[in-house]
Amino acid sequence: MIRTGKEYIESIRDGREVYMDGEKIKDVPSHPAFKPIVDIRARIYDMAHDESTRQIMTYIDDKGETNAISLKLPHTQQDWHDKRKATDTVLNDIGGVVTRVGDETVGEVWSLYDGQDILNEVDPRFADNIKRHVNRITKTDPFHVSANTDPKGDRSKPPQEQDPDMLLHVVRETDAGIVVRGAKYETAAAYANQAFTKPTIANWGNAALSEYAVGFICNLGSKGIKMICRTGFTGRAPLEDYPLSNRFDEIDALVVFDDVLIPWENVLFYRHTRAATFIRATLHRYSAFAFVQRNLKMADMMIGAALYNVRQTGLEKQPAVQEKLSALAVYREGINAHLTAAIATAQKSPGGLLMPNQSLLYTGRVLACSQLHEMMHLTRELCGGQVCITPDAAAFTDSDSGVWLDKYYSINDNWVSEDRRRLLAFARDLLNSDYAGHRLTFQLFAQSPPFAHLAAVYRNFDWDEPLNIVKKAARLSDRIDSKSAGKEDFQNKVKLKAV
Repeated sequence: MIRTGKEYIESIRDGREVYMDGEKIKDVPSHPAFKPIVDIRARIYDMAHDESTRQIMTYIDDKGETNAISLKLPHTQQDWHDKRKATDTVLNDIGGVVTRVGDETVGEVWSLYDGQDILNEVDPRFADNIKRHVNRITKTDPFHVSANTDPKGDRSKPPQEQDPDMLLHVVRETDAGIVVRGAKYETAAAYANQAFTKPTIANWGNAALSEYAVGFICNLGSKGIKMICRTGFTGRAPLEDYPLSNRFDEIDALVVFDDVLIPWENVLFYRHTRAATFIRATLHRYSAFAFVQRNLKMADMMIGAALYNVRQTGLEKQPAVQEKLSALAVYREGINAHLTAAIATAQKSPGGLLMPNQSLLYTGRVLACSQLHEMMHLTRELCGGQVCITPDAAAFTDSDSGVWLDKYYSINDNWVSEDRRRLLAFARDLLNSDYAGHRLTFQLFAQSPPFAHLAAVYRNFDWDEPLNIVKKAARLSDRIDSKSAGKEDFQNKVKLKAV
């Protein structure tokens, strides 16, 4: 059954080893750096029980049990509309953007669900494990995140020719399970329940089997796991001056696996490099939707900050200003159109689920990520130089300086200095702060790097249609084969032979 916020908070008080700023954190939920984001995750759990949001956040299954909409296996277009509405409701309720809260990472497990037949050829136990974990996630409502990127070391060398722990790998097998060693960078690990831990595509050469090709569900409170977190943004400066930094910092960690036992029932694939390659290639067929939806909300926040600013200062009627606002609107609606169309033309997956149209989803992701930095700079232009030179809140309340700031920051009876200061502080935190820079950089690896985004487009775009158009228009011979290798189903390329 769905959990409450209190139950979630108690679940991460499990003795986990978490470090930040050179100290071991005694209690993650109450630590100043973690408390704001933990409270937000707890609020999301409580929204499933709140009378005003319960029907948006939950559904009743065929057994009469209440479960979270975000974790429901998608079978219909309405399922996707419901998921999208639930995510928007959460982001509007908390007043900001959070990415790693579970709805975007559970889709990776659904991708495994689609790959059961392939994994079955390796070991039938793995497919059974996947089914069990998909059901468990749906029913027990854990905070489920994703571990992907390794430290990697020297990328010109295979992992076996350097410190082997640079990539997470299996060091031995036991009757109870596999023992793994290495490290992963992972957002939100310190305050999550479990993670789907998967391989970085490594230089495996022609090896059919590798101890580095492993994926599993990891209990983040397991013995031997150490989480070394980056310094948080919360508390660096007052909340009044940095409202986003102090509330929405999703803290990243280097998660060290120091000979951690992973029970066999939690192993989802192991050793077969071609299986691992297939899994990585299809990993984001669902999770990309929730990821791109966050970019849409970011676009809304940029438009709102820019539009309020030009209205405050009386510049909205200027053609040059309208041109820039329109460019932001085009970016926003481009993302919206891709998400909407991806649902409207959704496709059946190999496992019988309904996945967003893959070509539209992946091209939408490229649009959202590749233009984000340009849209942020456009918003800076519309907000003007005061974004970076406005004094902090303390100066506005000071008996001496406050008089002058009230004079020069009050525009009219409707826009007094305090509202002007609040808007500029929000825009500064959204666009110029350490938090803003972190979020922008996060787009380069949050799901995969830009080149991988384009590779996903290449694998999923329908190349046959333009080829057929040109073949007919140019009156090419029937000897020309219009079938494109680009459209060939990637699953067929890596289809495993029974081992």
